[in-house]
Amino acid sequence: MWFDIASAFVTFFVVLDPIGVALVGGNLTRGMPAELRRSIAWRGTLVAALLMLIFAFGGAALLQALGITLPALRVAGGLLLFLLSVDMVFARPSGIRNPTGPEQAEASHRSDVAVFPLAFPLLAGPGALTTVVLLMGRATDPMHMVMVIAAMLAVLAVALAALLAADRVNRLLGVTGANVVSRVLGVILAALAAQFVLDGIAQGLRQ
Repeated sequence: MWFDIASAFVTFFVVLDPIGVALVGGNLTRGMPAELRRSIAWRGTLVAALLMLIFAFGGAALLQALGITLPALRVAGGLLLFLLSVDMVFARPSGIRNPTGPEQAEASHRSDVAVFPLAFPLLAGPGALTTVVLLMGRATDPMHMVMVIAAMLAVLAVALAALLAADRVNRLLGVTGANVVSRVLGVILAALAAQFVLDGIAQGLRQ
């Protein structure tokens, strides 16, 4: 049981990258009053949690309605996460997780960035939403599902704590430190992505 929780926690932690989110979120809210920054961090995290819960419990039904099998999602999701891992290893901004250039320009003119781009795509981006569907699809019983959700909420709590302490995280790590953390997480994510692809191919062949 503890291994399953730890595995889900590590997967979510690597995909969400709370440290990277805190650095980007801190830049988005720079110059705002401290109370407003705290409010944005809380609301962004809550919206992200809601989005991920919707995909956790409604993702399978959506796939079934579209005629997409779980093995196909595992292969596609693994490839998507692998692309994300490559960007993390090379410390490149990724449209999979980070806002694109035009999106960043739009966000810079917003007074409230809680929903966009903080909740989506920084926290609950395509990679995170795909991951929660994949991990819930792996669950073999209700207790396993509870463990996946618990791990997801625990990582979101870490992300919230990092956002609330964004200035201190930025001073402690700086750009170089953040890139080192991102590269290490990227290598781990690449291995996880490969495992998703192998699992999907093996399950597809069995079917």
